[in-house]
Amino acid sequence: MKKILPALMVIIYINVKGQDTTDIMSRLEKDPKKTEYTTATFKSTRVITGHSVENIGQGVLDVRILHRFAPLNRGSYDFFGFDIASMRMGFDYGITNNIMVGVGRSTWQKTYDAYVKVRILRQSTGARNMPITLSYIPTVAVRTEKLRLDTLGERILPGLGDRTSFTQQLIIGRKFSKSFSMQLMPTFIFGQNRVDSISKYTLDKDNIIKGPRRDNIFALGVAGRLKISKRVSLNAEYYYQFVDHKPKSNYNSVAFGVDIETGGHVFQVHLTNSNGMSEKLLIADTDDKWKFGYLRLGFNISRVFNVGKH
Repeated sequence: MKKILPALMVIIYINVKGQDTTDIMSRLEKDPKKTEYTTATFKSTRVITGHSVENIGQGVLDVRILHRFAPLNRGSYDFFGFDIASMRMGFDYGITNNIMVGVGRSTWQKTYDAYVKVRILRQSTGARNMPITLSYIPTVAVRTEKLRLDTLGERILPGLGDRTSFTQQLIIGRKFSKSFSMQLMPTFIFGQNRVDSISKYTLDKDNIIKGPRRDNIFALGVAGRLKISKRVSLNAEYYYQFVDHKPKSNYNSVAFGVDIETGGHVFQVHLTNSNGMSEKLLIADTDDKWKFGYLRLGFNISRVFNVGKH
C-alpha cells in the first residue's frame, strides 16, 4: 500500500498537469489577438449548380463534371429522361486563396463560359470580427449553337455580339453553426434571350437580320446547407427573378441535393427544374415548372488536384 499511494499521486499529478496544458493551449487557440477564419461554409465551390462562397486553395485544380437528364415525364420510351442528358465540363484553378478562375463548356446550347471569383471578405472572429463572407463573380458566356432558318431549314451562326451574355453576381454567405450555412446571391444578367429560330430575330429598315432582343435580368438567389454527418450534407438553392425583369417563358430555378464527400471527391445528387449549368442558362433559360413530372435528376462530380505551389 505504501508503494501504491505514491504511484497514484504521481499519476494524478501528471493528469492534472496534462489538463492544465490542454486548457492553456485552448486559451492560446482562442487568443483575441489572433484572427480565426471560418472554414467549410459549404463543402464545395458550388452549392448545386450555382456558386458558393467557397474558394479552392492556391495551386489547386478542380475538375468538375455536371450532368442533367431530361424531365421525368418523358415516359418509359426515354426511360423517364435517362436516355437524354446534357452536361457541363469545367476546370477551376486557384490563383491565390482568395482568387480563382474557371472555364467550362455545356452541351446545352453548346455554350462556353468563363468566370473569375474574388473573395472580398471572409467570415472570422478574434482580432478581426467579420460576420459574413463576401465574393464577387463576373461571368461571360458564348452560345455556339447554330440557329434554324425557318424558311429554308438551314442553320446559321449569328454574330458574336448576338451570342454573348454577361453576368455580375455577389455572394453574401454566413456559417451560423457547424451544421448550418446560408447565402444570398444578387445577380444581374445582360445578354441575349434564348432564341431557337431565326424567325424570332428582327429586321431593320434595310431588311438586315438583327440579333435577338437583349433583356436585363435581375434575380436574387438564396441557398443553404445542412450538415447531417461528417461526410453528408443536404443542399438547396432557389433563384427568384423579379417580375419587371422576368421573361414570360421563364420559371424560377429550384434545386435540392445531397453532397457526399469521399476522399478527394465530392459527389452531388439532386433534383431540379433547370437544364442549364452556367449562370445565364440556369437563371435566364429555365422553362420548366417546379412539378414532379418536370423535374430532372442530375449529379455532379468534383475531383481536386494539387498542381501548383501551396
